[in-house]
Amino acid sequence: MEHLVYCDKQGKVLNKLLDGSKTKIIRGAAGRKLPHSRVFAGETLYFVENDGSGMIKAKAQVKSVFNSEKMTPEESIAIIDAEAAALNLSPKQYDRWAGKKVLCIIEVENVEPIEPMEYDRQKNMDDWITVEDIHSILVGGEGGYESLRIK
Repeated sequence: MEHLVYCDKQGKVLNKLLDGSKTKIIRGAAGRKLPHSRVFAGETLYFVENDGSGMIKAKAQVKSVFNSEKMTPEESIAIIDAEAAALNLSPKQYDRWAGKKVLCIIEVENVEPIEPMEYDRQKNMDDWITVEDIHSILVGGEGGYESLRIK
């Protein structure tokens, strides 16, 4: 599988991944949602910033994944605090994720910029999209993409 990952431009997530000061990505929610249990070591992540450009600018390999079970807010905060250096979260990002009942933390490696590719943004797209092939969601690509969601 391949994954399109939205990065918080204001929090400089993509810049931090590219310069190596951030080696882990986090997603969290009240319940299981993408990418929880749907991303695995060895898979490829593609990164786009939430700046409206629609340009995929970098890629990385998944090194490891941590999927939590439901936790208390205190347990969630303890995990995020333990991973603070690798997550390199801004205060706003910390506030967004700390205390979530379910967390997915993805360690990445081999982060590199790529020749920008424009993707075909569709309505109701999440901040993490899992597809068989990234080319299926590019402008001028095969089209008709279908995100593979948790069932």
